[in-house]
Amino acid sequence: MQRILLFFTFSILTLSCIVPKKKFDDMLAQKIKAESELADKSKKLDEANSSLEKLNESLKKLKQDSVSIATNLQSSSKKLADLNNEYEKLNANYKMSLNKSGKLNQDLAQQRDQLLAIQNNLEKTRQQNDSLSNSLSEREKKVKELEQVLSNKDKAVQDLKNRISGALLNFKENDLTVKVKNGKVYVSLAEQLLFGSGSIVVDKKGEGALQQLAKALKDQKDIHVMIEGHTDNVQISQKTKYFQDNWDLSVLRATSITKILIKGGMSPSQVTAAGKGEFSPVAANDNAANKQKNRRTEIIVTPNLDQLFKILDAN
Repeated sequence: MQRILLFFTFSILTLSCIVPKKKFDDMLAQKIKAESELADKSKKLDEANSSLEKLNESLKKLKQDSVSIATNLQSSSKKLADLNNEYEKLNANYKMSLNKSGKLNQDLAQQRDQLLAIQNNLEKTRQQNDSLSNSLSEREKKVKELEQVLSNKDKAVQDLKNRISGALLNFKENDLTVKVKNGKVYVSLAEQLLFGSGSIVVDKKGEGALQQLAKALKDQKDIHVMIEGHTDNVQISQKTKYFQDNWDLSVLRATSITKILIKGGMSPSQVTAAGKGEFSPVAANDNAANKQKNRRTEIIVTPNLDQLFKILDAN
């Protein structure tokens, strides 16, 4: 028992030396600010995802409309050709009838009326055909524009992944992973690369990785970066007034990483720090290996979707 008391006394003294009260006050303020920014960014991100879904639905509908218009245009073109043939035949009969005797005057009048009716119908059909052609052309142009923008977005995300992967080639695969999911680039950093157990101070190796990442992203002005701290379900053993649970640990770790990225050249307006605590695990917290997977930091890089929003608004 005496040894345990001595251990806890030593741990408390060590923690107080590492993180002074003033620093904890600053961290608390950063946490509150981060939570507010997280709520705002999450709302915008949800709106962006909703708009992107609407855009894909609009694209699908445009393609369906284009097929329908193309079918109508084909039918209208055939009808126009048939009317032209009928008009030519009646016009020829009309001219031949002019050379016949007066007893054909009644037939000529009837044919003349039919000819005028066909001419009117022919003109209306031409106008309808022109309108369908213009509508089809505009819709095809809009579909190609949307497809091009979506293709450019996918290429930009892939290029961003390649840039990040290239910047982090020197680090082991079990320390970090880079992948594309839902149109975003996810960089997952294991706890052992960044922090000691229960610590919010990034070690030298982790700081090197973050500096390389900041160097790769600092010139990308059309992205937003979300820093998410994650823990396992083991509660912290040393609590303080400002450091109560895994929520606090995850937020303060995300804040520490955010500061390093900003120091490395990234704009503060592009970066948001967030803490997820133990509530977004990638594996069940039922053994040591899975718990290690859950103790991680995820850096989520999202490209700017303003161009997509403009096209969507134009529809």
